[in-house]
Amino acid sequence: MEDRFLNAAEIAVKQCLAVQKNETVLVITDQLEREIGYALFEVAKQIADEVMILEIIPRENHGEEPPPQVAEIMKSVDVVIAPTFRSLSHTDARRQASKAGVRIATMPGILRETFVRAMNVKYNEIAEISNKLAKMLSSAKTARVISEHGTDIVMTLEGRRGLPDTGILHNKGDFGNLPAGEAYIAPLENTANGIIVIDGSIGDTGVLAMDDYITVRVEDGYATEIDGSRASAYLAGILAIHPQEARNITELGIGTNSSARLCGNILEDEKVLGTVHIALGDNASMGGNVPAPIHLDGIILSPTLYIDGKIIMQKGKLQIR
Repeated sequence: MEDRFLNAAEIAVKQCLAVQKNETVLVITDQLEREIGYALFEVAKQIADEVMILEIIPRENHGEEPPPQVAEIMKSVDVVIAPTFRSLSHTDARRQASKAGVRIATMPGILRETFVRAMNVKYNEIAEISNKLAKMLSSAKTARVISEHGTDIVMTLEGRRGLPDTGILHNKGDFGNLPAGEAYIAPLENTANGIIVIDGSIGDTGVLAMDDYITVRVEDGYATEIDGSRASAYLAGILAIHPQEARNITELGIGTNSSARLCGNILEDEKVLGTVHIALGDNASMGGNVPAPIHLDGIILSPTLYIDGKIIMQKGKLQIR
């Protein structure tokens, strides 16, 4: 096992989750993420008294529930690490385990190169900027995002709490993605209006070409029209087979990981410093009121972000100290 790959697994287990000898650790993985799952399993075995690895059949969509038996096991351990092809983050199984006090790190769709590149970072620096941005989001009333490719959307944040994804998951009930690096918030339902131009990636599109950007028209908090070419057809097709809640504007997120790179993998793409992502679907995991069986993050490159009229990011450059 190469040094940087093993080091990434050690950072996840030792630094991010601070696994202790007297704890029970559950690694949930699937065939597509097996290599990373077993690397985490091997590192955790060197520390904890009890470590299990459980392989499930890959889910069809992000936010699809794991088998009910797995959900029960998740609530009974101290730590869950989930490198799975589809995200378990926005599932009732994860929410119930978190409520039970389990520390959880999900790693949806993680690529080997993402694991090596974006895990080998100074998480104290990510925590500092993510916490600062989350605090700003918590105190905000409104947000506006614009970009040179046509994004111009406003939304209400008042009454919602900004959350940091720091990668430091040391306390009971802590939850986050690994690799980490964002601050995010669930906008108030029915308040988002405008246009989103997704020019980075979303779902399984990979990195979008200039002639394949996706334009999403938003009215009263819901995506009403989707225009573009191949990638827009992909997004429209996914939304067509899900209930109306899947069109909910569910998240405003700000990437804070300086080691992350746009690669077509959403887990890493949404963490890229200098990007904003706006998501569709479930927001019940972040303080909202819309449960949905899907959560799709759309990456916006080089955006300008206003919080209560103040520029927080200008063309991809953070303007905070």
